Amino acid sequence: MFATQEQFAAAAKSNFETQFAALTALTGHAFAGVSQIADLNLNTAKASFEETSAAAQQLLSVKDVQEFFTLTTAKAQPNTEKALAYGRSLAGIASATQAEITKTAEQHIADQSRKVLALIDDLSKNAPAGSEQAISLVKNAIGSANAGYEQFSKAAKQAADVFQTNVSNAVEQFAKTTTTAKPATRSKK
Repeated sequence: MFATQEQFAAAAKSNFETQFAALTALTGHAFAGVSQIADLNLNTAKASFEETSAAAQQLLSVKDVQEFFTLTTAKAQPNTEKALAYGRSLAGIASATQAEITKTAEQHIADQSRKVLALIDDLSKNAPAGSEQAISLVKNAIGSANAGYEQFSKAAKQAADVFQTNVSNAVEQFAKTTTTAKPATRSKK
């Protein structure tokens, strides 16, 4: 019985260490994603401020209405392209962060499953005769839980793929709309 208590204590300690390492990795991935988004937002805000200041200076030097409309029309397309690039960058960061978190979680679940099954195998060696059915039941329960997690993981990946596809489609549709709108405003002149 003493060996079994030591096995459980070692397994509990290993489980705690593994859980802590996984939580640390997941938190690190989340913070990295948030940091990238913050950097993107700061750089975008800085560039936008600089461009707005330059555009304001240009607008203050305008001599007539035609020059004003020409200048504002010329600024519209680059701003649309910058908004599209920002959307793509934001979606890319979100997708990469989600992929890293999923990968880390999958590795953690696989490691934990291996450790639990190894513990059950070790315990079953010392189990009394007739407990094979109970051990088999526990192994089947773990197998079912792993299968359930795999289904959940596949569904989460599909949802993330659908989200990424929808964001890409929305960006493309927005780009097409602005591209087709551009010639229409020129032809009205």
